[in-house]
Amino acid sequence: MKFSKKVLKNGLRVITVPMKDNPTVTVLVLVATGSKYENKNNNGISHFLEHMCFKGTVKRPKAVDISKELDALGSQYNAFTAQEYTGYYAKSDARHFNQIFDIVSDIYLNSAFPEAEMQKEKGVIIEEINMYEDMPHKHVQDLMMKLLYGDQPAGWNITGSKGNILNMKREDFLNYHQKHYLPEATVLVVAGRVTEKQVLEQVNKIFKNIKSGRKGQKIKVREKQLKPEVLISFKETDQTHFILGMRTYDLFSKKSVVLSVLGGVLGGGMSSRLFIKLREEMGVGYYVRAYNDSYTDHGFFQISAGVDNKRINEVIRAVLEECIKLKTTLVSEEELKKVKECMIGNMKLSLESSDDIANFYGGQELLKRQIRSAETKAKEIREVTARQIQALAKDIFKNQKLNLALIGPFREKNKFLELLKF
Repeated sequence: MKFSKKVLKNGLRVITVPMKDNPTVTVLVLVATGSKYENKNNNGISHFLEHMCFKGTVKRPKAVDISKELDALGSQYNAFTAQEYTGYYAKSDARHFNQIFDIVSDIYLNSAFPEAEMQKEKGVIIEEINMYEDMPHKHVQDLMMKLLYGDQPAGWNITGSKGNILNMKREDFLNYHQKHYLPEATVLVVAGRVTEKQVLEQVNKIFKNIKSGRKGQKIKVREKQLKPEVLISFKETDQTHFILGMRTYDLFSKKSVVLSVLGGVLGGGMSSRLFIKLREEMGVGYYVRAYNDSYTDHGFFQISAGVDNKRINEVIRAVLEECIKLKTTLVSEEELKKVKECMIGNMKLSLESSDDIANFYGGQELLKRQIRSAETKAKEIREVTARQIQALAKDIFKNQKLNLALIGPFREKNKFLELLKF
């Protein structure tokens, strides 16, 4: 699929992905800021600001003015915050392109951060924090980040602490927005039944004269680990949710594609090794996943599952044994081919709609400043060899890189430390 890229004089990057046979269009704005750009006192502000951008602009003073207009177009719209980026998007029938472009641009550029709305939204965000804490299969991800990275931005929750949320003031949002929502830190993506000419007409009308500035930067992640580590959160749950995490490589590593195939072998589908082992053979849990989670300056490979409380020790041993097999025995050509085609097929299925395409191209451009097509990615996957997987397994499956985060009815971590051996 062809795309075009235009960089304005102020640094704004504009990606257009025409999709002639698609009846929809998506407008996505991605900003290079998130929880890793925060400090201890304002942790949570990236996510809170994302909420506030839907609470009114100069042109659309009330939250309902924004939602009512988008709903009247039959649009799907939302926003999201991660460690290294924040995004805003709307998707609609292609004939509404100009209108949704105007709305998304207005949210990004002209949010008013009304005081009354900010005070009400504090309660909303605190309940969002409570919601995630009540979902152990989600909250265990926060525990893993805390275990791996500790008291630095990479180890903090994206939503922040309740204390921070309650203490935030309107001035904090204005300062943070001014420091990070800058054209040179922003990628604007339009995908769907639209032409580059249509897109650039709107961009030049709205974004051309936006001034650049001095972008706030994030602190480089510090990593240090000499032995296996465990973090337990006691909770009276019906099953234990855990993550086994191993430190790996950043987003730019050439080993990333091999890691993705390794993840596919272990937990990339219903015929993957861990799915068959834990669900079909042992009958101990419903879900199990394995994949690499990479960022611009760090990464970790994770295996997660929710299993029978009484069999948690047995499950951890079984998972580690499957990892050891990858170190000692080459993956067969038949299995490797199956995994690769499964990955490529799933990737292509995930790129059928205009919003998926926008995220695919925009995410690469924002974080890596390099866009690879689905065809290029598929070629790289097919070139991975069994020996590369084995060499990588030997590198990452080491005791000094091993971590366990767990939520369940347990308090004593020493018995789990005894299990953490490759």
